[in-house]
Amino acid sequence: MNEQKVTLLNHIELWQEWKEHGNTEAKKKLIENYLHIVDYVSSRLAIGLPKNVSKDDLSSNGVMGLIDAIDKFDYKRGLQFETYGSWRVRGAILDSLRQGDWVPRSVREKSKKIEEAYQQLEQKYLRSVSDSEMSQYLEISEKEYQQMLQEVAVMTLCSLEDPIREEESETRLSMLIDDKAKNPDYKINEFYMQECLVKGIEKLTEKERIVVSLLYYEDLSLSEIAEVMSLSPSRISQLHSKAILRLRGTLEKNKDLLLQTD
Repeated sequence: MNEQKVTLLNHIELWQEWKEHGNTEAKKKLIENYLHIVDYVSSRLAIGLPKNVSKDDLSSNGVMGLIDAIDKFDYKRGLQFETYGSWRVRGAILDSLRQGDWVPRSVREKSKKIEEAYQQLEQKYLRSVSDSEMSQYLEISEKEYQQMLQEVAVMTLCSLEDPIREEESETRLSMLIDDKAKNPDYKINEFYMQECLVKGIEKLTEKERIVVSLLYYEDLSLSEIAEVMSLSPSRISQLHSKAILRLRGTLEKNKDLLLQTD
């Protein structure tokens, strides 16, 4: 089948040509049809990243993820490729960022310090703590604390897909996915951690919950959320960072408690 005929085919026919007959022109057309996924995902991830991380590099790795997704996608299951493709593209970009070690050690240390502070203070007071309480605990001014939040914002965009511990492969995101063929002990632990995550979200402030909901469930960008909430993008970034760091602290604390009961 020549390229002109391939161009006239619909998506299902293109999938059939590629999967059933190995038609490389059909695969090329599929890649072209779904390139908008790469542009969308890379644009969202680029928000808040350091200036040394170029969007072109994100897109290049995203394209590799898209090609891999097209190779592995089973069109016969009747599922939407956009959802599957988006996860593969996002995963490829995040993998490249981790391998490039794009976050300075000093920023990682600040992120860990804030996460541990939230964990300690919220365990002590059994409620959400204020910025003034956090800054007092960290022995810095509120202005310096706000600056710290701005600096660690680059890490929180990927945090749910990072390992719970550096030496482990299990991610926070994996706790939200109902994988098949898991043993009963795993399912109990998974359910327990999901409950912890739900309780952690309930402890967020109203604005933090709104930001998390709009970003992860409504799929809005940080700039779009800023417009919806009539706040500056930097303020939205701070709210997002605080929410994620609170959740990380909650999951880390409950992971330790769960391990103690094993």
